[in-house]
Amino acid sequence: MTTLKQTSGSRMRGHLRFALHYLEMIVAMFVGMFALAPVWSWVWPGVNDRPDVAAMVMATNMSVGMAVWMAIRRHSWPRIAEMCAAMYVPFLVMLPPYWLGAVDGHAVMMVGHTLMFPAMLAVMVWRRGDYYHHHH
Repeated sequence: MTTLKQTSGSRMRGHLRFALHYLEMIVAMFVGMFALAPVWSWVWPGVNDRPDVAAMVMATNMSVGMAVWMAIRRHSWPRIAEMCAAMYVPFLVMLPPYWLGAVDGHAVMMVGHTLMFPAMLAVMVWRRGDYYHHHH
């Protein structure tokens, strides 16, 4: 028979695993962003001259870092793809207004980065069963 204390403790551990995984994803994003940015600058000089291209390159860098970490944690490829989509969607939403001249490149980067965190969290909440347990 499960006691209320055991159930509460188990629930708390699940919440902590979820929060820790979210933080791990953020760290992996930043690792990907900082590790791959110099590679892009070397391979494609001037890549950061266009805010729309720079936004997509940055989303790619962050997605690579996150995808590698998720693969290490043995997430399925569909879950990895969903999380990577959460990295791109905020930027993709901002590109048409940028191309139409309604917003500047700074707005694309600021809004895209700001919305990516709740977008990631939304995917994790939507698939919470995949993020509340260990993947090792």
